[in-house]
Amino acid sequence: MIITGKYPNLRLRRNRKTDWSRRLIRENELSANDLILPIFLTEGIRKKQSIKNMPDVYRYSIDNLSNIIDRALNNKIPMIALFPNTHTKLKDKKGSESLNENNLVCKAIKFIKKKYKNEIGIMCDVALDPYTSHGHDGILKKNQILNDETIKILIQQSILQAQLGCDVIAPSDMMDGRVGEIRKSLDKNNLKNTQILSYAVKYASSFYGPFRNAVGSKNLLKGDKKTYQMDFYNSKEAIREVALDIKEGADMVMVKPGLPYLDIIRLIKDNFKIPVFAYQVSGEYSLIQNGIKKGIIDNKAIIESLVSFKRSGANAIVTYFADKIANKI
Repeated sequence: MIITGKYPNLRLRRNRKTDWSRRLIRENELSANDLILPIFLTEGIRKKQSIKNMPDVYRYSIDNLSNIIDRALNNKIPMIALFPNTHTKLKDKKGSESLNENNLVCKAIKFIKKKYKNEIGIMCDVALDPYTSHGHDGILKKNQILNDETIKILIQQSILQAQLGCDVIAPSDMMDGRVGEIRKSLDKNNLKNTQILSYAVKYASSFYGPFRNAVGSKNLLKGDKKTYQMDFYNSKEAIREVALDIKEGADMVMVKPGLPYLDIIRLIKDNFKIPVFAYQVSGEYSLIQNGIKKGIIDNKAIIESLVSFKRSGANAIVTYFADKIANKI
């Protein structure tokens, strides 16, 4: 970078001296259009359940979804993401409940599409961890996650969700080759317009704890997910993962978690001409929100954290703060 001029003729503080001037030269903007709101689902009637370690985030029963979706629409949030808290008695080794057309996600899709049509986009997670008795994202056999056998179930899960009206299929499982197989199967089933948001770069992270509690898999998880999620020591591997998913038909890619991986978002953005999304995961949310509630940090930290994603190159951000700040930006 070439800097023309020198002090005292060049005074960079001049442009920062007033609010209007700072706004005029701002390099990045944050708006409601950048936000995706995750929603947790639970069985029951008129339920709004608090979630441990995630202040101001709740699980909603299907009949109670209108409250949060109306708020999202009023705040002009373009898309929501659905995550189920499946009852333990419905979980098994193969995640069979993922293929039940009356599971929580499927019922939510039907409810939302019937009431809201296409007013708001629906993103559906494709993975088995909310449905398995062992808490893993795929089929577990002899302490190994079976890649190809898992993909067969993910394909069926994707088709089911898409046929019911899910707009964006989002495989988060990190199985090799699943994007291509899902794309091929969607196209064969006359679902060519269903978008795929691939969790292409998903790290084996310590920041997922509150989410696993929210979907009920935390206490079930046996071992860790390091054989399929990425090693956080690696960055170039992310380029390979994204390149493969683009070749297989991904329309958008996700980097997860967010804040510890801003360098990866920038790396992907600089190397590929594809929309890049970031997931500000549950652990990030909980650290910031609990810090605010305890008076450790100012609530302006929310906007600061979200702008950092935009600065790193993210097109959109999945964040639990979405409905709390959309009308303030």
